[in-house]
Amino acid sequence: MGPGGFYRPSYKNGAKMSLWMMSLGKNWDPTTRSYGPTRPIDGARAPAIPEAFKMIAQTANSTASGFPQINPDICIVNYYTNSGKLGLHQDKDESENSLTKGLPFISISIGDTAEFMFGDTRDKDQATKINLESGDVLILGGESRLLFHGVSHVKTNTAPSWLKEETGIRPGRINLTFRQY
Repeated sequence: MGPGGFYRPSYKNGAKMSLWMMSLGKNWDPTTRSYGPTRPIDGARAPAIPEAFKMIAQTANSTASGFPQINPDICIVNYYTNSGKLGLHQDKDESENSLTKGLPFISISIGDTAEFMFGDTRDKDQATKINLESGDVLILGGESRLLFHGVSHVKTNTAPSWLKEETGIRPGRINLTFRQY
């Protein structure tokens, strides 16, 4: 909520994405596919990534074997309502150095389960599909860094009951994706 908070982004053609987004650290602009200090939609500066969030991402990164370590300076937070989705895409807007080194991005799921798709092409029929549940961490780096990936749908009422009771979280799914520019 407030400056730099969630908004519903648009594609270049003006169509709205099927999710709500905010950025921490640096703002990502889906129309230019670039990072910057402020959002073009309202001029808001990206809030800082909380240190506790960085520590969680770095712990996950160091626990996974075979991936280079990152110091996250970007966290894209996507909120998917029960009808939310995100088509197959590649995350390749970070610096050339980050991409060349295969620095991973670290994805943390909170709330309802999502059917996550990934594969070598944009063809959703050929994509592998897995469920990402609340608390799951997914890391794509090295050779897997540029896999196409997306969310086909959110499975309603699948968030852990304790999470709903203790936090009052809304129905849907929150995804935190950490990366190093």
